[in-house]
Amino acid sequence: MTRPLRALAAAAGLALLSAAAAPPAPAAGDPAKGKKVFNKCRACHKLTAGRKAVGPSLNGFLGRRAGTLEGFKFSRDMRAAGAAGLVWTEEVFLTYMADPKAFVGSFIGRKRARTRMAFNGLKKAKDREDLLAFLREATK
Repeated sequence: MTRPLRALAAAAGLALLSAAAAPPAPAAGDPAKGKKVFNKCRACHKLTAGRKAVGPSLNGFLGRRAGTLEGFKFSRDMRAAGAAGLVWTEEVFLTYMADPKAFVGSFIGRKRARTRMAFNGLKKAKDREDLLAFLREATK
């Protein structure tokens, strides 16, 4: 292989690596379907700032460190996950909602966390994406 071809191949390889390392695009999801999925969450979570129920208000949760909402008493494990760096991004939320206790546990070195949330998660990726699409609009 000639020097120019080698340089071109190396540049192409770097471009592929940087594309693979780029964060995934936000989940598309359908907000109308997500509103229906939210019915599973509605009993414990509110969308209005300052309004809590069994769970914390979800208003403005994206970008917030886990376990830090003022005025809500989080479990020790959720506070520990936040202290370990868990911040609610769209990607984190999608993964979390598949199995919340296992996901939080991964941040604190346990198989499953002990949290106040009794919900076991949403097994269908489409449901998680739809829920995120709804929450993206409803919690701004």
